[in-house]
Amino acid sequence: MDFIELKYGCNPHQKPSKIYVDSGKLPLEVLNGTPGYINFLDTLNGYQLVKELKEATGLPAAASFKHVSPAGAAVGLPLDDTLKKMYFCEDLEGLNDSPIACAYARARGTDRMSSFGDFVALSDTCDLTTAKLLKSEVSDGIIAPDYTDEALEILKAKKRGTYAIIKIDPNYVPEELEVKQVYGIKFLQVRNNSVIDKSLLENIVTKNKNIPDSAKTDLLIALITLKYTQSNSVCYAFGGQTIGVGAGQQSRIHCTRLAGDKADVWQLRRHEKVQNLKFLPTLKRADRDNLIDIYITEGLSSILKNSDWRNYFAECPEELTSEEKRSYLDSLKGVSLGSDAFFPFSDNIERAYRSGVSFVAQPGGSVNDSAVIEACDKYGMVMAFTGLRLFHH
Repeated sequence: MDFIELKYGCNPHQKPSKIYVDSGKLPLEVLNGTPGYINFLDTLNGYQLVKELKEATGLPAAASFKHVSPAGAAVGLPLDDTLKKMYFCEDLEGLNDSPIACAYARARGTDRMSSFGDFVALSDTCDLTTAKLLKSEVSDGIIAPDYTDEALEILKAKKRGTYAIIKIDPNYVPEELEVKQVYGIKFLQVRNNSVIDKSLLENIVTKNKNIPDSAKTDLLIALITLKYTQSNSVCYAFGGQTIGVGAGQQSRIHCTRLAGDKADVWQLRRHEKVQNLKFLPTLKRADRDNLIDIYITEGLSSILKNSDWRNYFAECPEELTSEEKRSYLDSLKGVSLGSDAFFPFSDNIERAYRSGVSFVAQPGGSVNDSAVIEACDKYGMVMAFTGLRLFHH
């Protein structure tokens, strides 16, 4: 038996705790820090996600995991100036020369509020640029197949030397069967080895059957992210990354609303008024993220209710009105949406349309499929039935 002793399990009173394999060697090596039980759950799910994303798209991939669900995932496409400003990396030299750094900037940028204190998963070697990007972010740890010496030096200095750094063997192949124990009872099943690729997008059931390659990539990102997201789950993707993940809800309609609200916040971070917010240079990134989120969702008056604007801004911002937000969101199209199971009601489509969704991938199989297809046709959307459920618990 090969094992790693952990400080404790999910909670401090859950001792002893360890990860282990009954035979052979663990495919993991802890290079720094002391990762915990939840860290390793994030690590192993996150690495599977990015490994599959790279296999499906051919592009380096990254994920930002938080408490056993991805806050964001992305592939390594270059960032324009607006995205660089949104993700606070406009001053990082050579960012677009590092696809894996671009992938993480995008993954973290999906939902920066949820990614605070994340665990990072990379499909490729962590290079110097990615380490520099991480240096300025609040993060608990990282897993990657390898690290450059310069990257390791920077990462080992994070969190006063306690930053968790894990190296994984990229050639590791897990056993076909997996076992889980709940309340003393063991569950055995074949691991979820379903392959998600473009062939799943061929059964198009709507009148509009045109899915550009960029949208196919976004749908693959959404579907693979769903495979490692706590069910029920819905994922919005755009431009090579997730932009809204709704997970762990009993109702798929609530998932669609939650993910759609997050996608709307992501889109509105690109609005001119948000881009032009003049923060005090002394404000930390987390404070800026929080203020942006409140400014978009609750309004400037909520920020200034108990405080003067001079505590946060060099210039007093203008209000971003409800009418301006709705007008901006109504102008957007081309977003992709994936669901881990069938949409039971057309309400899902109605809500998705308000967030600019043009492309949908879901398993199909509901008795109400015809109404959902009709709603897609009403808005000119393209819907593919994948035939594949992606429940994850």
